[in-house]
Amino acid sequence: MVNMESCDNKTDEELVELSLKDSDHFFCLSKRYEEKLLKYIGRISKFSREDAEDVLQEVFIKTYYNLNGFDPELKFSSWIYRIAHNEAVSAIRKKAVRPTIHLEIGDLERFGDVFDMAGDIDNSLDRKMIDIALSHLDEKYREVLVLRFLDEKDYVEIADILKKPTSTIGNLISRGKKLFKEEYEKLIGVSV
Repeated sequence: MVNMESCDNKTDEELVELSLKDSDHFFCLSKRYEEKLLKYIGRISKFSREDAEDVLQEVFIKTYYNLNGFDPELKFSSWIYRIAHNEAVSAIRKKAVRPTIHLEIGDLERFGDVFDMAGDIDNSLDRKMIDIALSHLDEKYREVLVLRFLDEKDYVEIADILKKPTSTIGNLISRGKKLFKEEYEKLIGVSV
């Protein structure tokens, strides 16, 4: 078994190369991305933690079996997020549910800053309203907002994950912010 401490000073790309030679190194990659991807999957789906973990397991299986196809000239994080995105969307479609986003306090603060919302948004009522407002958005807007403001990805990485031009990502984020604000204002019944 690989020592996790020996993995900490290696880049994702180095770990991919090592994983191709010794599958034990894949454990380092999976541990590095486990919580990030679990949160991402949870944010774009309405799944329980157990269901999100099932999707995550599929992500890691697909990632492992496709490591040979990874282009080391690209960012591994974009590649694995794209796999997570595709698996989550596929699972959502299979369940045919309208996703609700599950946010944490830090996420709420970032959303508040981004949309210039007045007041403190750390109470459960506001959290619930933000969850609902996000869930009312079309999937294409919800995904870019989650990736940009909750997972803090830049436009280029979002474009790579979603396989869309950067200019399209910018337009989706701009429109998504506007739609989110409108939904949020409708829910709370006042102008933000």
